[in-house]
Amino acid sequence: MTISKRDTMGGLAKGLAAIETFTAERPRQSITEVAAASELDRATTRRCLLTLAHLGYADYDGKFFTLTPRVLRLGTACLAAMPLPHVVQPWLDRLSEELGESTSVSILDEDEIVYVARAAQRKVMSIALMPGSRLPAYCTSMGRVLLAALPEVEARRRLSLRPLAARTSMTLTDGEAVMARVRRAREDGHAVIDQEVELGLRSIAVPLRNARGSTVAALNLGLPTLEGRVETLVTRYLPPLMHVQEEIVQILR
Repeated sequence: MTISKRDTMGGLAKGLAAIETFTAERPRQSITEVAAASELDRATTRRCLLTLAHLGYADYDGKFFTLTPRVLRLGTACLAAMPLPHVVQPWLDRLSEELGESTSVSILDEDEIVYVARAAQRKVMSIALMPGSRLPAYCTSMGRVLLAALPEVEARRRLSLRPLAARTSMTLTDGEAVMARVRRAREDGHAVIDQEVELGLRSIAVPLRNARGSTVAALNLGLPTLEGRVETLVTRYLPPLMHVQEEIVQILR
């Protein structure tokens, strides 16, 4: 269904654009900073932010705005309406308990992955990951698996949406090099990341497919580098991931 622009609410769209500028790297912003990030004019940005503050979705100290926990209601409502988290959570809990490592399921939103379910035996990243958390797709195992499910033209478009920043000294930031890893993930049926998101962290991911064979999400396991060589991810952890992959596929069917 095609929706006409005249049937949409411009004010709502601008408010959402302002909200989306707040990230883990930019949790506290001025009106000028939000205007630059959202590409809205300063007057419109000011009204959007003051409205969010008035409704309790943001705090304002006279210069800087920060989002409040109330904004989580928007994401929580979305996740609660999705059947996938409810389907996969028991499997994640069991897999995480059996292996003693953290497991997650995410979906792709443009050039980012969004966590929809997670089970953690221990903290493996410096930031706290939970349903609703986002990470770049280009340097994550789940991201590469999800990009691999797209036509190459579309995968390239998403990788070109923003600069490929070096999160660590091991992050691939060349678009062609990342695409080569995406193609490899497509051929292998899994993706392995070695300290590209954060030093000391490795992960392996496999796709989750529906009854039509379309990839709808990705399942991964993350563990510290202390667990041994990177090859261990495939030999030790790929079989249990593939087992859960097949079990979840049967349920989705």
